[in-house]
Amino acid sequence: MILDTSLLIEAERGRFPIERLLESLNEENVSIAAITASELLHGCHRAQNAGIRARRFAFVEAVLDVVPIASFGLTEARRHAELWAELARRGKMIGAHDLLIAATALARGEMLATLNRTEFRRVPGLQLLKLDAFSS
Repeated sequence: MILDTSLLIEAERGRFPIERLLESLNEENVSIAAITASELLHGCHRAQNAGIRARRFAFVEAVLDVVPIASFGLTEARRHAELWAELARRGKMIGAHDLLIAATALARGEMLATLNRTEFRRVPGLQLLKLDAFSS
């Protein structure tokens, strides 16, 4: 299971019950794509308020301490290139970072947990975890 950035941002803001999701997955292996780590850290550095910045860093570092990073290697790069070409050909492109996340999940044969279903639904073969039970 790959956790998407959208889900983690909402968890940091207190608007998604990440603990409940993780408990529901039992022994499922959970990771984040390398680009997700970058996106989360970027959000920390962008915070202009020192208090918000400190809170974000605390959350992100806690995530990075316990959730493994799914690296982006040659297997993921090959899947990324194939997916990029296919989506471009069909006129169904998604954001560059989302494309990296999708390729990582597909290359590893893993499901994606995301709140950005509209974008990721365009990716053929990508399985999205149903999160209805976690909505407020």
